[in-house]
Amino acid sequence: MADKKPRSRSGQEQKKVFIVDDHPIVRRGLAELISQEEDLAVCGQAEDAHQAIKGIKTLKPDIVIVDISLKDRSGIELIKDIKAQQADLPVLTLSVHDESLYAERALRAGARGYIMKAEATEKVITAIRTVLSGQVYVSNGMAARIVSKFAGSTSRVGAPVIDRLSDRELEVFCLIGQGYGTRQIAEQLHLSVKTIETYRAHIKDKLGLASADELLRHAIQWASSQDKG
Repeated sequence: MADKKPRSRSGQEQKKVFIVDDHPIVRRGLAELISQEEDLAVCGQAEDAHQAIKGIKTLKPDIVIVDISLKDRSGIELIKDIKAQQADLPVLTLSVHDESLYAERALRAGARGYIMKAEATEKVITAIRTVLSGQVYVSNGMAARIVSKFAGSTSRVGAPVIDRLSDRELEVFCLIGQGYGTRQIAEQLHLSVKTIETYRAHIKDKLGLASADELLRHAIQWASSQDKG
């Protein structure tokens, strides 16, 4: 029964959408937006990665919408897990985070699109349908940047310094900026303290930071700038 396609009042078959976001208001708003469409229906919701994996396996959606910031782990890591289990399941990333930093990471992880929450509601529906059709959805500006990089006109030297961090290093860096200590980060990411200390050392090296205090200060400043953005 779980994989039976829902139908609209007019009898039209609907694509099943699964929403992953740790904010109940955002989930409710998305669900209400999607429910207005004849060809789409929300089949389930989750607030964290654990619930998401369980729900996706049971409900067999046609598309998953994933937020970058979740309670138990990064949305980027969740996307990788989803694609590892169901390679053909399309994923759309919807996030408050600047696409210039996260869009490419999400696409590399396996997402088929990236849209910021600040975008107009009609663009969210357009993004969903675009990804469902097998195409990739990003903003015009992001598409131009990706094409430019692919063409070799943008070097890594000119890229933002933060781009030097791996997905996991960026996740640790974000948590440092939010005030988490090493042990707390280890618990949050289900890793050992030693592993987190290794990530911290790599982050310092890549960002050219001399001490733990400098790393903390830099991380807090960056987290603050992201919140303002």
